[in-house]
Amino acid sequence: MALKVADRVKETTTTTGTGAVSLGGAEPNFRTFASVLSNADTTYYAIIDNSNLAFEVGLGTYATSGNTITRTTVLSSSNSNSAVNFSAGTKDVILTYPADKSVFEDADGVVSIENFQFDTNAIKSTNTNGNIQLFANGTGYVELYGNTNAGAVRFNCESNSHGVTLKGPPHSATATYTLELPNADGSAGQLLKTDGSGKLAFTSALPGVTATTAELNYLDITTLGLTAASKAVTADANGVVTFDNGTIDESTTITSSSNAATLNLRDGNSFLHDLTENVTYTFSNPAASGKVSMFVLKIIQGSSARTITWPSSVDWAAATAPTLTATNDGVDVFVFFTIDGGTTYYGFTAGQAMG
Repeated sequence: MALKVADRVKETTTTTGTGAVSLGGAEPNFRTFASVLSNADTTYYAIIDNSNLAFEVGLGTYATSGNTITRTTVLSSSNSNSAVNFSAGTKDVILTYPADKSVFEDADGVVSIENFQFDTNAIKSTNTNGNIQLFANGTGYVELYGNTNAGAVRFNCESNSHGVTLKGPPHSATATYTLELPNADGSAGQLLKTDGSGKLAFTSALPGVTATTAELNYLDITTLGLTAASKAVTADANGVVTFDNGTIDESTTITSSSNAATLNLRDGNSFLHDLTENVTYTFSNPAASGKVSMFVLKIIQGSSARTITWPSSVDWAAATAPTLTATNDGVDVFVFFTIDGGTTYYGFTAGQAMG
């Protein structure tokens, strides 16, 4: 069941009509079709009828049963390239190789097969805008062998003066895997991402990130640990942050209710309280033990002298809390810090009667 050609195969036939040709034996110094063909093999034949000046060249199928050649496809003939209705008499049947089916190298070293040319290391289509297709079978694939380098494919420009090469990994990588291309061509700015099994898909550069380009540019920092205008604050390799132009903190205004007020240290480190009643303070949400929480409290005395009850965790100098300035609108400033998560706050008087 293969196409075969061979030399010195020639028999006679007395078959008439347009049907299969029964072979009658080899002529002297020639071989029979049966000696080179198996059942259902195809081959090119030529039937020559010298007595009636008729001929036929075609592709035939050999059958061992009956020792016949079925004239499957007529390529050329004396009957306008159709099957010849052969008359009685002896005809020659030759295993041939038609000129328009032959493959040969011309004077320039080019081999042409229908619409293809094979020139040195090149395969060219002679059709206008012709494609070159490579067909694998079943689960097979088109394979590019390496030699001294890994197998590679190069995509040239239209002038073939430069190009881009895709190359396989080296032998030392012992790499054998498959990359499957995405089902669609993706969107502008997307990247190719593998699922870990070689299946590629287009995805955003930073999946799950909704920040704008301007927001991401806040992270475009020249020197870690040194603040810069319109940039995120970072620490250097030692965990140190240097504020190039100092820091500005907002002041949080405290109000009391039912003689109680809370200073939430998550609100900032500068607090202002204009007293309207006697008040008991609570300090909340300091930094964890081992970290420092420090804050300033400015108190403005009311029209009547008000008093403050400090948290029991505040440790004043000489264990004595200061007495507030009793003058209306008198200003007292106090500083506190803790390093044990609020178990102890150290309290300092920064100034009194400053209003």
